[in-house]
Amino acid sequence: MTTLASPVSSPAAARPRSLKKPGHVFPVTVVVIAIVAIWYVGAFFLNGQLARDAFARQKVEPTISQLAEATFSMERPLLPAPHQVATELWKSTTGYAINSKRSLVYHGWVTLSATLAGFVIGTALGLLLAIGIVHVASLDKSLMPWVVASQTIPIVAIAPMIVVVGYNLMNGQLGLSTDTSRFLAKAMISTYLSFFPVTVGMVKGLRSPDPMHLDLMRTYSATSWQAFWKLRFPASLPYLFTSMQIAIAISLVGAIVGELPTGASAGLGARLLAGSYYGQTVQIWAALLAASILAAVLVAIVGFANRIVLKRMGMAR
Repeated sequence: MTTLASPVSSPAAARPRSLKKPGHVFPVTVVVIAIVAIWYVGAFFLNGQLARDAFARQKVEPTISQLAEATFSMERPLLPAPHQVATELWKSTTGYAINSKRSLVYHGWVTLSATLAGFVIGTALGLLLAIGIVHVASLDKSLMPWVVASQTIPIVAIAPMIVVVGYNLMNGQLGLSTDTSRFLAKAMISTYLSFFPVTVGMVKGLRSPDPMHLDLMRTYSATSWQAFWKLRFPASLPYLFTSMQIAIAISLVGAIVGELPTGASAGLGARLLAGSYYGQTVQIWAALLAASILAAVLVAIVGFANRIVLKRMGMAR
C-alpha cells in the first residue's frame, strides 16, 4: 500500500517567499547608458559636418571610423562627447589648486556660498510667511496671492534688475566691498527663488493636521503657540523637507543666474560666460555637469537630514 506524500514537505516550504523591493541601481544604470548612447549619437551628427569640412580641406575622403574619431575629438565641437566632458571635469577639479581660478572646485565654492546664504534666508522667510498666512486670516487673503504672483515673472528678466540695483546700493551707498556686494546680490536672487516653495509647502503642512486633533488641543486648553509647536509644526516637517529639497536646487540656479549680469570673475556662472566668450564648449558642458552634480549632492544632503529627523520622530517610512 502506498501513502500519499504530504504537500508540505518541510517547514521551510510552508513559509511564503519574501518579496524583495525592486532596487534602484539597475534602472538608473539603464537610463544613464541610454543617455550616454544618445549623447554620442547626437555628437556624431552635430559635429559630423565640421569634421567633413576639415577632411575636405585636406582633400581626404574619410571612413566611418575616421569620421567618428574626428567628431569625438574636436577641440571646439558643437556638442562635446561625454568622454571629453568627463576629462575636462576631472582635469578642472583635480589638475589645479583649489584656490586657482582655473579650478572648478574654486568656482563651485563661490557659487555654493551664495547658494547656501540665499537658501537659509529664503527658508527662514518662507517659514515666517507660512506661519503668518496660517494664523492670520487677513494675510492669507492679501499676502498669498502676491506670493504666487511673484513667481510668474521670469527670473532671467528680473535677475539683472535685482542684481544691478542691489549691487549698486550695497557697493555705492552702503560702502561694502565689491566682492561682498556681488555675493549678497547673488544671495538675493537665491532667496527670491527659494522662499516660494518653502512658503507653499509649509502652508500646506501647517494645515495638514486633522481638525479633530486641533479640537482636541482646544479641549486641553492649549494656546495657539502650544498647538503650533506640538501639533502643527511636527505634522508639517515632511512638507518642509520636501520643499527644502526643491528650494536648495533652485537656489543654486539663482546663484548661477545672478553671476551672469554682474560680470563676475568667479563662480560657475562666470565659468559659463568665459566658455561662451571664447567658444570653449567643452568647458561650458563641464561647468554644467559640475552644477548638476553639486545640485544632486545638496538635494541628497537635505533628503538625508529628512530621514534622520523623521526617524527620530518615529515617522520614518
